[in-house]
Amino acid sequence: MTIQIGDRLPEGTLQEFIDVETEGCALGPNTFNVSDLVKGKTIAIFGLPGAFTPTCSAQHLPGYIKLADQLKAKGVDEIWCISVNDAFVMGAWGRDQKATGTVRMMADGSAAFTKALGLEFDLVAKGFGVRSQRYSMLVQDGVVKQLNVETGGFDVSSAETLLKQLG
Repeated sequence: MTIQIGDRLPEGTLQEFIDVETEGCALGPNTFNVSDLVKGKTIAIFGLPGAFTPTCSAQHLPGYIKLADQLKAKGVDEIWCISVNDAFVMGAWGRDQKATGTVRMMADGSAAFTKALGLEFDLVAKGFGVRSQRYSMLVQDGVVKQLNVETGGFDVSSAETLLKQLG
C-alpha cells in the first residue's frame, strides 16, 4: 500500500556517503535510521528512478539544488534525494551535481525503504531492477504533509511544485 498524507514514515534505514569525516560520521557510507533523522524536523524528500539518468540529472535534482534556499526559507530543515542506488553511486552523483551541503543524497540500495513506502517501480523486465517511482513529499516530524507521485513524465514532483505547496 502506498504511503498517504497523514501517514508516518515507515521504519527503515538509508545510507549516505560522507565525504568529510565528522564526529559521529565516518568517511564513506554511513547508515542512518530514518525515524532518528526526521525527529523534530521538516524535510523535503524526493525520490527518483536512478542516479545519473537523464531526467533525474538534468531536471529533478538540479531543481532542488537551485531552490534549496527558498525551500529552507519556507521552513524546510533538510532536503533529501532518495534513489535505489548504493551510497557510493549516490555520493558520486551528488559530487557531480554539486549537491554536497545542499541536498542529502540518500541511498536505498536494496529498495527496502522504497518498498515500505509503497513507491517501488518494477523495471526488472527491462534490465533495470526494482527502482523508485518519481515523487516528492514534505515530512514534518516523521508525518507526511504533502505527497506528489508522478503518473508518467515529470510534473508534480518538482522542487517548484513543492515550493508552491509551502505557500
